[in-house]
Amino acid sequence: MYLPENARRFLYPEALLWRPDLLNLFETRSNLKAIKTTLASLLILIFCNISCETEPELPNGGLFLPDGFEAMIFAKGVGPARHIAVNENGDVYVKLRFAKRKNQGNVALRDKDQDGKADVIKKWGKYVDDGGLANGMEIHDGYLYYCSETKVYRNKLQPGALIPKEQPEIVLIDDHEHGYHWHITKPLSFDNKGKMYVPFGTPSNACMDLRYSPGGTPGIPGLDPCPELEEHGGIWQFDAGKTGLTQRDGRLFATGIRSVVAMDWNPGDGQLYIVMHGRDDLHMLFPKHFSRWQSAVLPAEEFIRVEDGADYGWPYCYYDQLQEKKVLAPEYGGNGEITGRCENMDLPILGFPGHWAPNDLHFYRGDQFPERYRNGAFIAFHGSANRNPYPQAGYFICFVPFENGQPTGQWEVFADGFIQTDTVKSVSDAKFRPMGIAMGPEGALYVTDSRKGRIWKISYTGNKQEFGNEQLVMMNDRRSLPHLKQPHPDHDNLQRDISSNGEILYGTYCGPCHQEDGMGAPGRFPPISGTKWVNGNKEILIGIVLKGMEGKIEVDNEIYNNAMPSQEYLSDEEIATILSYVRSNFKNSSDPISKEDVTKTRMRLEKESIPSL
Repeated sequence: MYLPENARRFLYPEALLWRPDLLNLFETRSNLKAIKTTLASLLILIFCNISCETEPELPNGGLFLPDGFEAMIFAKGVGPARHIAVNENGDVYVKLRFAKRKNQGNVALRDKDQDGKADVIKKWGKYVDDGGLANGMEIHDGYLYYCSETKVYRNKLQPGALIPKEQPEIVLIDDHEHGYHWHITKPLSFDNKGKMYVPFGTPSNACMDLRYSPGGTPGIPGLDPCPELEEHGGIWQFDAGKTGLTQRDGRLFATGIRSVVAMDWNPGDGQLYIVMHGRDDLHMLFPKHFSRWQSAVLPAEEFIRVEDGADYGWPYCYYDQLQEKKVLAPEYGGNGEITGRCENMDLPILGFPGHWAPNDLHFYRGDQFPERYRNGAFIAFHGSANRNPYPQAGYFICFVPFENGQPTGQWEVFADGFIQTDTVKSVSDAKFRPMGIAMGPEGALYVTDSRKGRIWKISYTGNKQEFGNEQLVMMNDRRSLPHLKQPHPDHDNLQRDISSNGEILYGTYCGPCHQEDGMGAPGRFPPISGTKWVNGNKEILIGIVLKGMEGKIEVDNEIYNNAMPSQEYLSDEEIATILSYVRSNFKNSSDPISKEDVTKTRMRLEKESIPSL
């Protein structure tokens, strides 16, 4: 039963990632009974595509909700689910993460017997996709719209038919050159005046030239004026219903917006709203001005009512929710307090804690829920990945009550329990991650999960006239949990008792991306656990740290297309300490790297490029 590593990963790579203990079982070449049992489990996993859930189901599908609300699992294991839309007949459509995988970029679901669970689940979507992270699913004017990173598609929905039969039309093509895929995904919204809105996100924290890094020194200044704002960093308006569009066919509606995944048109006040992803890495890039605690909780995820012609300040400014003001970004001379040119920038209507990852927004238009929810905003916070050394946060459905286009109070916890653990140290600790929100014709909310492909249906079954603050007490209490509260700078520091210099350095410079457990963040940052990149050629690994890396790489059968910045500014001893720690942890067992190894590679790379893997 012994199998070489390449054969093991070819036969059942996903199963081994989920159950790494199986490797040891196989490699003992003994305990045949256990091996037979394990093989049977593997076959089940393979046929289930790793998405079957066999554990006993928890009440409300594991969710905590205000009194009077109930949740049931509408579907399980549909695939890596992103945004969602529900047709007027109750058919549910979900955008899956990638379209190139078996040409199944979408999934359609139908509840035939009206019991609240999908009876028919069909994957479809035979279209050429650019392979990037896909978001966006909207039904408008009889068409189903869905998106990839660089394209917007649509299909005409036919009465009675679950799956569109015709090939999709290409509505919009992002024809810009993108060095790597990051923040250019294409959610979309429609107003009631014949217009479509699409964001064009930008790849950088604050318009730094990623190719410019003098010695890799932190604190690279931002370009001023920022050339990215010409074609990115904003929302463009187009005529709805047209096809074959490019950005040049639209007009810039609002600028100074870094990255948008959550957006919706609010029919209550006739305005477009977004929740923007804020910038990252304040401490790592500017350690003199920002502590690790500040970098974990700042800057705000900005809830914005998007006004025509407005400028919300990116890359020159960011919103500090603790000070409740826009401050100058450090790339432009800021220190966390200076406002400078930011005094003239347009403000958000609300600032949420940093890095919660707002990934969908829905203004409730239904009648099923109590009146306090009507025209209010539901926000899906996908959850942070870079709050080290503090607990990762978010991972819940938020509600913001609205009146006359303004929030009427603090944000509320509406649906929680997705993580099914006490503390999320790394993204992989969260069992589920809420991603998309949509309302069904009966007024129920549908919520997708991006990890296991679960869909919940949340309904109100209580007495609407009796609903009040008493029904929210339990949900308000949940704000004291590690993934929802503001962490204490000392008491909540998960590394406060660590004495290993390698672990501390890793947590500072590597953990925000590759995570505390080394498993990375799916779709964004690759794992460093048991990979050839870590355990292979020392010189290649050292070279990647010194010079950074950009472009597509494959790790554990998943393609990543991102940019790793140069860490050349670290000393040879620091790099050796970090890499030795990595090569002896996270299920890696390779020999250490010495300071002399780093020195030799640094000198060589001054004349040559990094050798190929």
